[in-house]
Amino acid sequence: MNHLIVLNEIQVENIRKLAEEERRTLGFVGETPIASSIFTILEKLNIRLLEYPIKSEKEKPAFSAALMYSKESGQELIFIGLNTADYFDKQIFAIAHELYHFYTKSCSHLSRSAEEADNLIENQANLFAAEFLLPENILKSILLNEFKSSTLKEIQIKTLLRFIARLHCNWWLPYKSIVKRLKEIDSISEQQYEHLYCIDERDMEGKYGCIGKNLNKDVFLKLNSVTNNIGISPKDLDLIIRNFEDNIIDEDKFVDTLYLFNKKPDDFGYDFQIAENADNEFEEFLNGEVDNES
Repeated sequence: MNHLIVLNEIQVENIRKLAEEERRTLGFVGETPIASSIFTILEKLNIRLLEYPIKSEKEKPAFSAALMYSKESGQELIFIGLNTADYFDKQIFAIAHELYHFYTKSCSHLSRSAEEADNLIENQANLFAAEFLLPENILKSILLNEFKSSTLKEIQIKTLLRFIARLHCNWWLPYKSIVKRLKEIDSISEQQYEHLYCIDERDMEGKYGCIGKNLNKDVFLKLNSVTNNIGISPKDLDLIIRNFEDNIIDEDKFVDTLYLFNKKPDDFGYDFQIAENADNEFEEFLNGEVDNES
């Protein structure tokens, strides 16, 4: 089990201030969850989202997300490549994680789950993602309103699981991230943390799964589903087509690029042959090394 890495007070405070400032700039004030609005945020920041499932031979996905920069005609383009072979709530968290690297100008970055446990920068990005999605001051306010106390150390596990499930469905923060949040603000004991962290939150027939399904079935199942989406925004899809029509990219590049996103030229009135190796290009790119990886 991954234990909490200790950040010093200055690091924590700087991350909280950054998350608070960026939430406020984006219009999220008070107890307003970001949740699915994370995708709208990317559009506001002019970050292009590329969704593709990259399977892994092991149990965990090969990577969570990648922040990439490119230049075209002197203009900087920013992309987040999202591995949709992961659970949807972890996809939301991964986007928020990459936003930390975007805001702190970390250059291109590839996030791999296995590398994060003992990596200071990655844990700072994880804290930012948690604070961005569910700020500490809001969590403490929820605790005080519901339990009339900031500590849950005398609360039984079943009550904690119901509380966590409601936070999970309202704020779209993954279960284990919520457990870490509660430990970080000293609301739960080490024993409670160990117990909660060891629960298989993805077992829909387990005690947490049953609680979540009965509290908010549609949202809970959505958050705990692997989407395997392949996609690009309609705006960027139209840009690909216009680049072909304006002879900026040739026929082969047009065909290959569309095929990466499960599209074909004849979907848009063009009839071309699809290259045999097109389906491997995007996966090879995301599984390769990203320049300036942090």
